[in-house]
Amino acid sequence: MKNDPSTKIYELLQFGEYGDVNPSVCDSATFTFMQAKTMMDTFHGESEGCFLYSRHWNPSNKYLADALAAMEGTESAWVTASGMAAITCSILQICSSGDHIVCSLTTYGGTFAFLFNYVKKFNIDVTFVDITNLDLVKQAIRPNTKMIYTETMTNPLLQISDIPALAKIADQNNIKLVVDNTFTPMIVAPHRWGAHVVVYSMTKFINGKNDCVAGAICASNDFINSLSDVNAGSAMLLGPALDPLRSSSILKNMHTLHIRMKQHSVNAMYLAGKFKEEGIKINYPGLPGNKGHKKLKEMMVPEFGFGGIIAIDMVTAERAAKLMELMELAGVGYLAVSLGYFKTLFSNSGKSTSSEIPEEIQQEMGLSEGLVRFSVGLDNDIENTWQKIKGCLEKM
Repeated sequence: MKNDPSTKIYELLQFGEYGDVNPSVCDSATFTFMQAKTMMDTFHGESEGCFLYSRHWNPSNKYLADALAAMEGTESAWVTASGMAAITCSILQICSSGDHIVCSLTTYGGTFAFLFNYVKKFNIDVTFVDITNLDLVKQAIRPNTKMIYTETMTNPLLQISDIPALAKIADQNNIKLVVDNTFTPMIVAPHRWGAHVVVYSMTKFINGKNDCVAGAICASNDFINSLSDVNAGSAMLLGPALDPLRSSSILKNMHTLHIRMKQHSVNAMYLAGKFKEEGIKINYPGLPGNKGHKKLKEMMVPEFGFGGIIAIDMVTAERAAKLMELMELAGVGYLAVSLGYFKTLFSNSGKSTSSEIPEEIQQEMGLSEGLVRFSVGLDNDIENTWQKIKGCLEKM
């Protein structure tokens, strides 16, 4: 049977214990053993296929983790109760007291706050750099550097990280490259370009419904096993376990991810072009004149487009607020944080998802106080959506 090709196919299939087309939901917190030795072996990670306790592994979570690993091309994956849990567990698994991290200056506000404020209590030092300047990245590396951290498409300025080049720098210095790919699932697979660890907020595009909070870590078997180690694993000991019912829901939503990413990208490209025609300062990597356009084209899977996130500059926070209020009343979408929803969401990043970043650093990174970030939805008639936005701009 070992050499039978069908054996491999059966290993890849995911279905329920009674042949259900959807994998069964396992809502048990603990699991029984018929032999005490098997329980002991499972505690030591030496009994493959056995489940111990759902903070460690749960069959429903394993189904979702396996699907994520297949999508990313990694050996394994781990699912968490939030994107921040995926980020923080990964960082704390790699770094210890006295270590150093090189991080993109432009990054999600929660990540920035964790690295700028929180890790100081662990005596972990962080240097923030313009991640698109590879010379600055190289210069920032020290003998005690353990990690380069970035986002494929940075939040909220939409810079594009040169993942192959960053991976080369990391490998040359025997450090890990950790990449947050939340904005660009399906579009870019960072591991295939050399990233050692890929993290996600599954709350966003992967789930696509904004009905739950969840995260994921995709990496090698060794790294995932270290995360789940009962004695020293950050994910096991900090305990950000994802509820198996949510795992089951996210797994089903993943089956439409490829279709959704295409539509998000088509709609975002359309609106970006219209904003450009109107003379509004627009940031979208899909536009040929964008600084990150060429690099993203080199790394992306073309059929999924350039992503669903765009940003415009209304110059002042007051003008940004007025436009967003008008757009919500006009039915363009919702004035709300987060992204990846089927409805368009918009927010003033400097006053919301990047508000943890001090104003002087916002200015250093080039974050305008009037920046409005759009997560463009799945609108069937995007021209109608544009007419609503145009009407709001005219009222301004």
